[in-house]
Amino acid sequence: MKEAVSISGLNVLYHRGHTAFAAVREASFAIRTGETFGLFGPSGCGKSTILKALAGIERHWSGAIEVFGSPYRSGHGLTAAQRRDVQMVFQDPYASLHPRHRIRRILAEPLVVNGIDNPSGRAAEALMSVGLPPDVASRTPNALSGGQRQRVAIARALLLRPRLLLLDEPTSALDLSVQAEILNLLNDIKAAYGMTFLLVSHDRDVIAHMCDRTAEMSEGRIVDIRQRADDRPPLVPT
Repeated sequence: MKEAVSISGLNVLYHRGHTAFAAVREASFAIRTGETFGLFGPSGCGKSTILKALAGIERHWSGAIEVFGSPYRSGHGLTAAQRRDVQMVFQDPYASLHPRHRIRRILAEPLVVNGIDNPSGRAAEALMSVGLPPDVASRTPNALSGGQRQRVAIARALLLRPRLLLLDEPTSALDLSVQAEILNLLNDIKAAYGMTFLLVSHDRDVIAHMCDRTAEMSEGRIVDIRQRADDRPPLVPT
């Protein structure tokens, strides 16, 4: 199976005054195309920093990153093609959506920026794909529930039809019942679009429910990579 992501010897340093703090240390792993790969560990272990490097948010790193055969360049942003291929869903759906913009504008903006035709139609299609009614487009994020906001965030990430979806604790800010809905939705989307997922979580049950393989992290390092158990029970009955 071809590799969607290859990371080798990744290091990310943050400077605090005259000292340097290593958020990620010599991280190496590969993600197969079509796989859901998990990064598991406590807060501050470097999981989200790796996602930010893959998303092009964190640009200062050393090592090697390659996504779908396209190498990243440290210190540079992603190319237009890389931005289309890689999208991210953040932990807090409210913070990641402009509070005063209507959902139709939030969804249309990335399409307009990328010169994609029929932004209104594509936005309506994206809402439908995450199980939201068309009238949601006329609302603002503060008029939606937490679960609805996260569905909008997922819809926005799907607009450019990425090949890799980065998921940074996508359900940790939601109630348990809503968590199950979002996780099941993500599995349905992955099957429908044939996507590759990289999921970050500190919740072992979420990782076990979602991931084909998981890298466990501690203090910036990957300490173990495991295949999931085929007989694991579902997180919540569907």
